[in-house]
Amino acid sequence: MESSNKKFQTVIEPKNGWFDLHLKELLQYKDLILLFVKRNFVSMYKQTVLGPLWAIIQPLLTTVVFTLVFGNIAGLAADGVPSFIFYLSGTILWTYFNQCLTQTANTFVANRQTLGKVYFPRLVMPISTVMSNLISLVIQFTFMVIFLVYYVITDQSCHPNLYILMTPLIVLQLAILSLGCGVIISALTTKYRDLAMLVTFGTQLWMYASPIAYDMNSMAVFAPGGKYHTLFMINPITPIVNLFRYAYLGLGEMEWIFYGISWIITLVVLFIGIILFSKVEKTFMDTV
Repeated sequence: MESSNKKFQTVIEPKNGWFDLHLKELLQYKDLILLFVKRNFVSMYKQTVLGPLWAIIQPLLTTVVFTLVFGNIAGLAADGVPSFIFYLSGTILWTYFNQCLTQTANTFVANRQTLGKVYFPRLVMPISTVMSNLISLVIQFTFMVIFLVYYVITDQSCHPNLYILMTPLIVLQLAILSLGCGVIISALTTKYRDLAMLVTFGTQLWMYASPIAYDMNSMAVFAPGGKYHTLFMINPITPIVNLFRYAYLGLGEMEWIFYGISWIITLVVLFIGIILFSKVEKTFMDTV
């Protein structure tokens, strides 16, 4: 059998174990990943009038609503920092994370016809989803930087610092976390479709549990004396958003121990997601 296998460049064998991952195989399919990235981005704005401008319009409208409702009316924005840039900085991070998670969570169901006809590493799909959303994030980030430059020039209490060099690390962690959560959900929804109905609701709750619509200091109104502070900080999204705002707005102070915990949670979620995804992909065509 081994001698006959040597005649072929690629040998497809059944996968039975929990740790039968073959992650190195993904490198051989990097061109396919790029093709899926292009397909995902083009199909996202296909037959739309404004096209990629929606990548700016959606977070802009969300930022305006947050500024009016949570900033001006509820007074939950950070003191000393323009409310608009405060909410915009959090919104673009959450938009990227939310889109990656929800789209990745639908991987098996949305691509069941393709996955049932041709072989390739199934992780190609969620990875290409995370990468295609990076294009929208770059557009939104550029939009934020334009406003940030304006606020810095007009001396409106925005103080970027050297921690902006950690931006690639921030984006990488968001991508890893969304990938891990997404593949866990996609693996479970192949058998339990009810979970797919809860994804949107669950992500909304997660957003309000994260400092997107409010500043951490404003939580003193609801939790005086620092009550529940640790509970809020072990949410892996919270240190990421706090670091981003600290780097670009000079807002607050970093609690690095919680940022380290955030990375540990992120890597654990990714590990569990890949293992569960690998186990489910062996039989998903029987349940999808």
